[in-house]
Amino acid sequence: MIEKIEKDNKILAIIIRASYSDNGVHFFTPNDFSQQLAFMKHPKNTLIDAHTHNIVLREVSLTQEVLVIRKGKIKVYLYDENRNFIESHILLAGDIILLAHGGHGFECIEDVEMVEVKQGPYLGEKDKVRFDGLKRDIGK
Repeated sequence: MIEKIEKDNKILAIIIRASYSDNGVHFFTPNDFSQQLAFMKHPKNTLIDAHTHNIVLREVSLTQEVLVIRKGKIKVYLYDENRNFIESHILLAGDIILLAHGGHGFECIEDVEMVEVKQGPYLGEKDKVRFDGLKRDIGK
C-alpha cells in the first residue's frame, strides 16, 4: 500500500507500508525531488547491470528525508509549510516514509528503532526550525 499525503498540490509525505509488494521497479517520487524513493522486486537469478553513477552537480535547497521503521510503533504528525497541522499516521516496523515538504514531528508509541536517510552535509540546527506544533496537536 502506498499513501501520498498532499496539501496545496505539494507532496508532504509518501508512506510505503511494509505489506506493499509489486514486481519490477516503481518510483514514487517526481523526477525533480532531491530524494528519490523507489521499490524494487525481482525474481531469483535476475541480473541487475553493474554500474557507477556520473558526477553531476546538483543544487539542493530543501532537505528531504526517508525513515525506515525497523522496530516498534511511531506516530508521525504532518504539517504544511505554514506549520498548520494536516494529519497524522501510525508507522509500524517495515514501513518507510519520505518526508518531502512542510513540517513533521513524532510520538514514539512503543520503543522504536529507525534508520534515517537524507542529503548532506548536515548543518545541525541551521538545517531546521523547531516549533511547538506537536505539543499542541498530540492526540489528533
